[in-house]
Amino acid sequence: MAESNIGATMDELLLAALERGGDTSQTGRYIITFKEGGLETGVRNLQSKHSFQMADARDFAEQAVSLQDAAQVDVLSFPEIGVALMSGEAAATRNLMTTEAADDESVQSIDPEYFVFSSGVNPRDYLRGAMRALEMVQADLAEDEEQQEPGTGAGSGAPAPQPLVAGVTWGLTAVKVPPSRFDGSGIRVAILDTGFDLGHPDFAGRPIVSATFAGQPVMDLHGHGTHTAGTACGPLAPSGAIPRYGVAHRALMYIGKVLNNSGGGTQAQSLAGINWAIANRCAVISMSLGAAGSPVQPSYTNAGAAAMANGCLIIAAAGNSSNRPAVINGAGAPANSPTVLSVASITSAMQVSSFSDGQKVDIAGPGSGIYSSYKRPAAHTTLSGTSMATPHVSGCAALWAQSSPALRGAALRARLLATARALPFPASDVGSGLVQAP
Repeated sequence: MAESNIGATMDELLLAALERGGDTSQTGRYIITFKEGGLETGVRNLQSKHSFQMADARDFAEQAVSLQDAAQVDVLSFPEIGVALMSGEAAATRNLMTTEAADDESVQSIDPEYFVFSSGVNPRDYLRGAMRALEMVQADLAEDEEQQEPGTGAGSGAPAPQPLVAGVTWGLTAVKVPPSRFDGSGIRVAILDTGFDLGHPDFAGRPIVSATFAGQPVMDLHGHGTHTAGTACGPLAPSGAIPRYGVAHRALMYIGKVLNNSGGGTQAQSLAGINWAIANRCAVISMSLGAAGSPVQPSYTNAGAAAMANGCLIIAAAGNSSNRPAVINGAGAPANSPTVLSVASITSAMQVSSFSDGQKVDIAGPGSGIYSSYKRPAAHTTLSGTSMATPHVSGCAALWAQSSPALRGAALRARLLATARALPFPASDVGSGLVQAP
């Protein structure tokens, strides 16, 4: 089961899942969630009872551990959030695939790890691409000379050409950013996504702290991460005759690449990014990603609670699997966890976006037709999704955090909800309403 070890890449895990059959939403690895204060004891017990090879995120600078750097261990722990990743082989050989099997009072749960995707990626398309790649590998092994079409994966597609206009985007106007006297100064905002175009001209000279957890350089070859980071933290005056699109234009940007350049990743990569962001005390942690249809994950619930306890707040996209009004699906993980702020999407007409997932929703943001930065050579484009709504909320959270040092963690969450603009829709669709800047 080497294909499900700690250091396996997203594509290796996905191909192995396709070969196994059954639930292809799971990676074959396992997430151990410890009870509050139980991580140290739990890790010691795993090591003494099962002779596991262990690693800890604290063994790495700034706790920026790429899973490939821990490829030879059985269990990798994330101390800030009380969670650990266990390889599939270690779980199978020790029969530790259920909470009961752990026989350890410090363990809250042992759960399968799920794949996660950016909102610009359709999981079914990603799976089809991986299946085509698997077919090619099998054909090569069988010395089959038949030519097969290579898998292309999926993504947001080529950006549409954009008109050059001045002013501000409709999203910033809707959440009252232009008149705000706050700019995010001094507030650390973590964007956990596909990375960032580090040479983007709109961010020249901007200090950016970055780390990768996806086994690829931080440089964003997908575009999704550059777009979401631009909305949350883009400049006051972009280069060229284009509108202002960024909320907290002086926030301190922390870029965590937790999704690969095809827009896919794993739960553990996301958790590693959260652990890093908390270790660096990022007041805002923005996550425009998720596992559609995934049940509430104890690991994300732990992470959300740990974040708030350390003065941080996780804000996550509810998901885009609905087709309103016919189909309204529930938010996926991590947004469906009670300790994570879940964001729905609205249109410029103040309607719920047709794709926006519901049920567990806390707040809404502008998410349809959102103009922002993008990977070069396009440099800017318009995208839609709860992924685009989330950084509007994250940017506003940074402004609120700047407004008062008391607004951190749970207090920041409460202020965002209390000041949201009421909308004439059920709370299951828009939560407390449309986020507003201070």
